[in-house]
Amino acid sequence: MPVILCNGLEHYYEQRGHGPAVIFIHGAFGDCRLWQPQWEHFASGYRLIRYDLRGHGKTGASQQTQYRMETYADDLAALMDGLGIESAVLCGLSWGGSIAQVFAVRYPQRARALILAGATVSMSLTWNEKLLRYVLVPRRLMLWTIRSLGVEHFVRFSFWLAGLTLGRGWLHGEPRTLHLMRDCMLQIEAKEYEKIWDAIYHFDLQPLETIRCPTLVVVGEGDARMVRRHAEEIVKRVPGAQRRLLPAASHALTLEQPQAFNQAVDEFLASLMPR
Repeated sequence: MPVILCNGLEHYYEQRGHGPAVIFIHGAFGDCRLWQPQWEHFASGYRLIRYDLRGHGKTGASQQTQYRMETYADDLAALMDGLGIESAVLCGLSWGGSIAQVFAVRYPQRARALILAGATVSMSLTWNEKLLRYVLVPRRLMLWTIRSLGVEHFVRFSFWLAGLTLGRGWLHGEPRTLHLMRDCMLQIEAKEYEKIWDAIYHFDLQPLETIRCPTLVVVGEGDARMVRRHAEEIVKRVPGAQRRLLPAASHALTLEQPQAFNQAVDEFLASLMPR
């Protein structure tokens, strides 16, 4: 199993192809399998890297007691150092797109371009989100819920909560996508859930105006209204950012509409560096 030491923890990673580096960052509670359609499509012409985030998948748990978004950005920087990559195109799905934003702010010279798919900019951009964060689902309540339920029951609770707060069409109900997400989530240890959730909870708006690299924001037409609102915020704040809306796609747009997503990314990358 290919692993590399990043920021004090051995991370599972895969790479293939040659050319400009493109690094795929999966979303919270997923793993690098969420990028399979892109892994096959972009192998010709680019050096592709995908990896399992700290606490997730084959990377798994660490001894660190607390995670923050900066932790994940620093892990990514260490991964690039270990692989000899000075700068890369970062393609992040959902929370992976949030990590990419933090990285681009923290390491501006190392982000060649950003592709943000279904990404959010904060846990509390709108008043409704502030209500969820501080009143309805506060940090202490969520941590208590994780400890009380255990992993299997918390996974079920998570899908119920997502449907309640984001809408039942959030993952489009596509059986293969739902099965993969459940499989990813069941591999995560309970203590890691607490640390990952804590990192998500403390995610606040970054100074996106400082990002100067080319940025593509991709969002599914059927994604939660909150996520579509966040996509608009990224485009408003990041200079020159482009937005693509994918029909018949919700939050897991890389799996639900891989051809449309890949085409949008192909066109964006071709504008930066012809294959």
